[in-house]
This record gives sequence, structure tokens and C-alpha cells, in this order.
Amino acid sequence: MTYVAAADRYSRLPYRRCGRSGIQLPEVSLGLWQNFGDGKPIEDQRAILRRAFDLGVTHFDLANNYGPPYGSSEINFGRILREDLRPYRDELIISTKAGYDMWPGPYGDHGSRKYLLASLDQSLQRMGLDYVDIFYSHRFDPDTPLEETMGALDAAVRSGKALYAGISSYSAERTVEAASILRRLGTPLLIHQPSYSMLNRWIEGGLLDVLDHAGIGCIAFSPLAQGVLTGKYLGGVPSGSRASLDGSLSSDQISAATLAHVRALAEIAAARGQSLAQLALSWALRDPRVTSVLIGASSVAQLEENLAAATNTDLTEEELAAIDRDAVDAGINIWAASSAH
Repeated sequence: MTYVAAADRYSRLPYRRCGRSGIQLPEVSLGLWQNFGDGKPIEDQRAILRRAFDLGVTHFDLANNYGPPYGSSEINFGRILREDLRPYRDELIISTKAGYDMWPGPYGDHGSRKYLLASLDQSLQRMGLDYVDIFYSHRFDPDTPLEETMGALDAAVRSGKALYAGISSYSAERTVEAASILRRLGTPLLIHQPSYSMLNRWIEGGLLDVLDHAGIGCIAFSPLAQGVLTGKYLGGVPSGSRASLDGSLSSDQISAATLAHVRALAEIAAARGQSLAQLALSWALRDPRVTSVLIGASSVAQLEENLAAATNTDLTEEELAAIDRDAVDAGINIWAASSAH
């Protein structure tokens, strides 16, 4: 199987430096949360991943429990990596995480050293890898000493099973503490992965300043607010959509007020010649402290549409002011409990 030449691949998508590290990430990275489990044909997954790589996406983000079922995204990604992308492993940044429930019992959840390191071993086995580039603590665990959780990340890096350490959905205060612990251990905190979108702006309340001051990268997940900012909900909640299934997004969270704001944002996007999704990604990337945004993709066409946003991130003061009027909290941050501590 052949791909476009490297010179073409790396000219198609801008890259940003991850904090003050030596690592650069594409402005748009691909997350495998929802669309790479066993419910989607492997050939469709293969087409998306191959096209993403051709278009300059070199960062693929996973977690132990992505699927469904749990673990299946890593298994499927590992298969495609083995069959299609193995010669390009050194051009890829692959990340995984542990912190949410994965297997029964007290050692298959939260932030203990036993759970994180056992989970990393399992993730490597599922993907057929010797190491991941980034290993994350997926959420803050108030019942486990932060020194233990960060010690596990340090151990993962020192063992060679991860190259860098990351955290996800930690508050600004806990991020400062986590970075301090890792610094003392000799394993700098590379990156933080928080949720961030026009309808979920919590990181503007201090976290971005903390990351900037400490030289830590920021990769924003759910920049399309689980699909609310794709345009599919402009006419209400369609059958078969994520909100209609009451899974990670509930139809109760799509209020009339939220839809009114989304429709207004869609009008701004149209005036710019963008789709609503493209505007949402351009807006999230307007801040240079955001290293990359993580998107999902259910099709090659959707992937291509969203990647086009990276070529149009300049917003005028008038556009930003208009967006601010409707980019308001919609109560859809289902990860808020982790960052509340």
C-alpha cells in the first residue's frame, strides 16, 4: 500500500509545538473514542486512518476503554497499524490512557499505580506496540494520592513503555501539583487533554494560563461538543444521533436555548464560507496555547471537512465578538467531576 510522499503529507496540515517540549503535533489530531469499535466495519476504519495519515494527521489518540466494547478501538487500531502503517511508526504519535473503568474489581478503575501500569501493559498488547508516545492519567482520582498516580506515569516513562506523560481533565490547581510532582521525579508533564468547545469553555478560567506558564501543551478533546457543533442538531435531535441514544450525550442536554445559540453560530460560519464544524475547530485553534484539537470521524468525507478548518483559523475581532455572544456554556461537560477537585 502506498501513501503520498512525505513532503506532500507534511505540507497539508500545520503543526504546533507542544508547550516547551521538542514535540510538535498537527493542529488537528484524530481521536478513536466512538467510531473505531467493533460496531464499525474494519475497512471503513482503515479508510479513515489511511486518509488521515495522507492528509498530515500523525497523532492518533486512544484509551484503554474506547470501543465499544472496551479495548476494541486499541485492537482495531493495532490491526490497521500492523497491516497498513507499521513502516511509518516513527512518524506517528500514538497515545493511550487509563483512569476510567476497564475491568471488574478495585484494580480496574481510578488512579492507582497497579491499575495504570497494568492497563498500559494491556494496551500495548492490544495494539502490538513496544511503547506508546504519550500515556495519560485519564482523570483525577481524589481517593488516590496524586504522588502515586504521577509516580505511575513516571514509572511508565522510565520503563520505556511510554515516551511522555500526560493528564486529562485535571483542574488548574491539580495540574500545578501534578506538574510539580513529575518535575521532581524527572519526568516533565508534556501535555494536558481537557474538553473544550464553544459550548464548554471551562479551561479559559485559569487552566490555559497554568499550561502556558509551565510550558505544557494542550490538546482539546470534544471541540465539536460531541456533535452538537456539527450542524446535525440544527433542526432538533435526529433519530440515530448520539443524543437520541442517550449515551455520552443526552437529548435532555440539547435545550432550545442551546439550539438557538448553535443556529446563530452556524450563521457566522456560513458568512465565513465554513461549515459549523469548521468554525468550531477554527475557533478552538484561535488561541496559540492550544496545541491541537482532537476530532472523531465516522467517514472519510467528515474527516476531510474537519481537517480543512486548520487552513482557516484567522478570525476578525468582529467575528470573535459575534461568536462570544453565542459561545456560552451549554451544560454538556460530562467530564466536569474530574476537574472539580
